[in-house]
Amino acid sequence: QVQLVESGGGLVQAGGSLRLSCAASGRTFSNYVMGWFRQAPGKEREFVAAISWSGGSTYYADSVKGRFTISRDNAKNTVYLQMNSLKPEDTAVYYCAAGEAVVARSTFYDYWGQGTQVTVSS
Repeated sequence: QVQLVESGGGLVQAGGSLRLSCAASGRTFSNYVMGWFRQAPGKEREFVAAISWSGGSTYYADSVKGRFTISRDNAKNTVYLQMNSLKPEDTAVYYCAAGEAVVARSTFYDYWGQGTQVTVSS
C-alpha cells in the first residue's frame, strides 16, 4: 500500500502560481511513477502530468504544457506540481497518483490521494 496526501491548493488569481505537493508513505516511493490528475465540477477526471521513477522522464497534457512542471524528490518521498500562469479553467480538485507507467490513462495508477482544491479566479 502507498498512502498519498496532497497539499498546497488554494485560491489564486488568474496569472498567478501555486505549488502542489504530494507526500507518500508506505511502499518504496522511488519504485513508482507519479502522476497528477484533476477533476472539475461536472467533468471527468483528466490527466495533468506524470514523472518517471528517477525523474528523468516527464509527460504533460497539452492543456498545461509550458505552464506546469512536475518534479519529485525521492529522498523526501514527495512529488510536486508547480503551476504557473494559472487560468480559470485550471480550477479543479487535483489528485496525485502512484502507478507503473508514465501514461495518461488513470487505470495505470494504483494508488490515489484525497485531492486538494485549486480555484483560479478571473
